[in-house]
Amino acid sequence: MTVIVEPCDPHDPAAVALLEQSHALMTAMYPAESCHFLSLDALCTPDISFFVGKVDGAVMGCGAIARRVDYTEVKSMFVDPAARGIKVAQHILEKLIAVSREQGFGQMHLETGVGLDAAIALYEKYGFAFCPPFGDYVVDPLSLCMHKVLN
Repeated sequence: MTVIVEPCDPHDPAAVALLEQSHALMTAMYPAESCHFLSLDALCTPDISFFVGKVDGAVMGCGAIARRVDYTEVKSMFVDPAARGIKVAQHILEKLIAVSREQGFGQMHLETGVGLDAAIALYEKYGFAFCPPFGDYVVDPLSLCMHKVLN
């Protein structure tokens, strides 16, 4: 099974469906103050690069990087439950790391939630380590921040 990761307009209907699933999951798991996902419109700003992962032509996952002053931030990582276990998230994360490097960034950050064990394990596999809150994030017992230095 081949996974292809490519840029996509967040308004693409398949991307919207994934983002809606992701947002529903986050709002079911966490109170509003602990949900830090970007709205569809916020994903369409010039500082965001949004990608989808396709399996046999079907959009099965998504992820984005937000360019900040001196780092990129991983945003909107989500894989359709039907495609979990076939490395869609791995391919998307590899693309986000590669694009961050290509654009000259030396570090990446992300925020994820307590209980998202598979996501945390993936981030750790790719060299992300826990760190204090960054940017506009504040200490939150349901929020975990991670950091990776790009070589």
